[in-house]
Amino acid sequence: MLKSLLLYVSSVTALIASANAYAITGPQGGVNSITGQRPFRQEFTNFSQSGAPFDLYVLALQEFTQQNQTELLSFYQVGGIHGYPYKSWDNVNGTQQAGYCTHASILFPSWHRPYVALFEQIIWNFAQSIASTYPASQKAKYQAAAQALRIPYWDWASTPSMPALVNTVTISVNTPNGVETITNPLYNYTFHPQPSASDFPPSQPLSQFHSTVRYPNSAGKSQPNKVNKQLVANGQSIHTLTYQLLASQSNYAPFSNTAYSDGQGGDYNSLENMHNEIHSLVGNGGHMGDVPFAGFDPIFWLHHANVDRLFAIWQALYPNSYTTPEVDAYGTYTNAPGETEDINTPLTPFHSNAGGTLYTSATARSTRSFGYSYPEVVDWGVNATQLSANVRTNVNALYNPTGSISQRALLGRRGILPSPNSMNHQWAVNIRVNKNALNSSFFIHFFLGDIPADSDTWSWASNLVASQSIFTSTHQSENDTSTAPAQTIHGQIPLTHSLMDAVSSGQIIDLKPASVLGILTAQLGWRIQKTDDSVVPVDEVPSLKVYVAGRSVDLPATSDQFPTYGPWTAYRNVTRGKVGGLLAGAPL
Repeated sequence: MLKSLLLYVSSVTALIASANAYAITGPQGGVNSITGQRPFRQEFTNFSQSGAPFDLYVLALQEFTQQNQTELLSFYQVGGIHGYPYKSWDNVNGTQQAGYCTHASILFPSWHRPYVALFEQIIWNFAQSIASTYPASQKAKYQAAAQALRIPYWDWASTPSMPALVNTVTISVNTPNGVETITNPLYNYTFHPQPSASDFPPSQPLSQFHSTVRYPNSAGKSQPNKVNKQLVANGQSIHTLTYQLLASQSNYAPFSNTAYSDGQGGDYNSLENMHNEIHSLVGNGGHMGDVPFAGFDPIFWLHHANVDRLFAIWQALYPNSYTTPEVDAYGTYTNAPGETEDINTPLTPFHSNAGGTLYTSATARSTRSFGYSYPEVVDWGVNATQLSANVRTNVNALYNPTGSISQRALLGRRGILPSPNSMNHQWAVNIRVNKNALNSSFFIHFFLGDIPADSDTWSWASNLVASQSIFTSTHQSENDTSTAPAQTIHGQIPLTHSLMDAVSSGQIIDLKPASVLGILTAQLGWRIQKTDDSVVPVDEVPSLKVYVAGRSVDLPATSDQFPTYGPWTAYRNVTRGKVGGLLAGAPL
């Protein structure tokens, strides 16, 4: 009798709580409900020149970050959904020692959509209040800007360096009281107060920091110059991966996440793979580089708006492919490890209405539901066929697969060479490894030629091909594997740009297998480095399996077409005998 009563009370309590849920709708200001036209999220550099919208964005973010950390809609609480403090948000309870975020999961793209929409909705609400306080001569302009306000994105595939304005301690904006220089809310987030031991375990190195940092030095200070050196050194790889993922991967499952392993056909790249690169290159021992802390760095939201943008672009290109069932080996705060996730799995803790209905991948499929779009995806007034053709044209123009891209900052070290995306042969390194092999995030650096003796220079060495990021959580003990189940993930590093340099320098004559295999066998090497810059011998990560793959490409005849990519061919002999190389006869 008592047990039944307790269950009844518990059920009623849960019902009451869910009936007061926070509804995530995204901003609806500026939306034309008849045509479907919606305001764009804009690229950060352009957005920073927009005047009133940018002023409101910065001031709204400042107010957001200053909210009491106990409030449900505070920056601390919203950032904490992603990881620490592993506590309930909006009365959605869980039992696992993890955040709500889904990584190495079929839900990776769709889960982050309502998450970013929640952030945007809060920013929009603050902007409405701020706009109403401007002087009469400016109020109408700022209120109109507030209605259409959407958060910006950082397109790291076009501009790998962090936007300059995220690295200044102060920033000047036009406030209701005139132009003022204020503490820059894009630079970092300062905890107020410092989280308790129950929120941030003291054994975690980042728990000791009072503010978020990026690639911290020994004194705990951010090193933006080093972050940008790493990003630029990997810029061509990220550029190539982005274009070829959009142009060649029409299947949602391998597109979506790093854990997918059924029928990839040698294509180990994914949206999550590229996402991981940015997290680790920006964080590198700081908050962005550690899953449970990443959501507290303000640049997280610029990054994830771009991840969502690439997701939206891909959806417009391939509208008929979407979420399929997949086992999540790691789990989340609410989902136990080993559960099968699908299109109807709740995207906890995000409610679509005050009655407590949770979003699923089915209900979070479209950006229309959340009141925004992107410049490349004008999905109103056109049919699906026209939209796909328009988006292909936009992607080709933006990522320039056929022309010279020497003007791009990311290609500064390569001189005047055509885009690697315009070559008739493509080459890559495919990587398979246990993401929790070292109980923290780490890099696998790939080189063509002699590996520098000074490991401190590996991330931007002149002969670096690129760095593969393994983005995960730092576990409380180096020997604590109980909270770090083995989970095989996949990644890909393009080789074509480095091989083009070899053609340019006269080392090889072209990109055909007869020319390429010899130099790769002789010169391709790799090293492992943790995000604290310590070196790990490759043989201490036995799960690592590396092999080289190549494919032929037929280039498009028109700007609204993508190249036609042939199947990947594995060249096992290139890595045979090298520690971590795929063994003969081992499955791809």
